[in-house]
Amino acid sequence: MGRPPAMTKIGEPRIHEVRCRGGNKKFRALKLDSGNFSWGSEVCTRKVRVLDVTYNASNNELVRTKTLVKNSIILIDAHPFKAWYESHYGIKIGLKKGTVDDAKAAMAGKSSQIQAKFKARQANRTLESALDHQFASGRLLAKITSRPGQTGRCDGMILEGPELHFYQRIMARK
Repeated sequence: MGRPPAMTKIGEPRIHEVRCRGGNKKFRALKLDSGNFSWGSEVCTRKVRVLDVTYNASNNELVRTKTLVKNSIILIDAHPFKAWYESHYGIKIGLKKGTVDDAKAAMAGKSSQIQAKFKARQANRTLESALDHQFASGRLLAKITSRPGQTGRCDGMILEGPELHFYQRIMARK
């Protein structure tokens, strides 16, 4: 059965239930404003706000109309991931250059057991400079891995490593 595409936009959630063959159901998202996004290298998933569509390999019209489809590159709010990182490692990230980090003062009020736990976690921690710049701006580039028009959800992953550099290079050209 051919139906018109959902053309999911950014806005207050509006999801329709569609009956399919065999009595199964699909959830047609017409508007969404948030989704679950995963930070692969840190094994952390948070529900965050979707802010904007920045790139789509298949069609620039989808970027102009801010349509959410699978494999779109979007901007999401960085705050939930930043808060998790700071509570997990005890280090502030995304600081502008020239600002003073008061990590020593923050650690002074903690017990020795907590300080040892943070020190052990910090021993093998790495954060890409490109991700740190994004945290400073408060927005992260992410990729949608679900199909919003079929599942009624907008889930995805934060871009990092070579994939992040690839999409940043492509967007800088435009």
